[in-house]
Amino acid sequence: MTSTFFRRLVGAALLDRATYEEVEADRTATAQALAVVVFSSAAAAIGARGIATGAAWSFFASAGALALMTWASFALLTFEVGARILPTPETRVDPGELLRTLGFAAAPGLIQVFGVFPEIRRPAFVLAICWTCAASVVAVRQALDYTSTARALGVCLLGLGLALAIAIGLGVLFSTPLAGAV
Repeated sequence: MTSTFFRRLVGAALLDRATYEEVEADRTATAQALAVVVFSSAAAAIGARGIATGAAWSFFASAGALALMTWASFALLTFEVGARILPTPETRVDPGELLRTLGFAAAPGLIQVFGVFPEIRRPAFVLAICWTCAASVVAVRQALDYTSTARALGVCLLGLGLALAIAIGLGVLFSTPLAGAV
């Protein structure tokens, strides 16, 4: 089991289409995909704050939860866009298939843990984001049975745009107004 998980983790990070097809078809891989998302979210939290003294556990918990919620909203919106709004005649998918592939697409996010080193924090996060985006395109293409990478990219961009718009909207809605600003 551990060797299968590690092989899938590496295959997903290497953007191997066969790995994404395998994960898509394996209903028992849902827990593994969730583990990848949780580990990636934890890596982002650790990398963002570092391990210096004074790094509060509450920050790790809230940053990790934020990363997890961001992934979940992206995955849900990407499913809606790709499977319901922009499907192709070949598209046959259930939410679990896309969640599993997008879960493993979070594998490159594990490198965010290297953000604990301040001098490479920014490059580690930029690389992780770009690499995860590329993995997400492969995941969407395989899970939604697209023949076009451009279509998968478009679906990912729409899903990401909607997720960001919702996040910004919620941020504005729940933020405290700046009293006396100006």
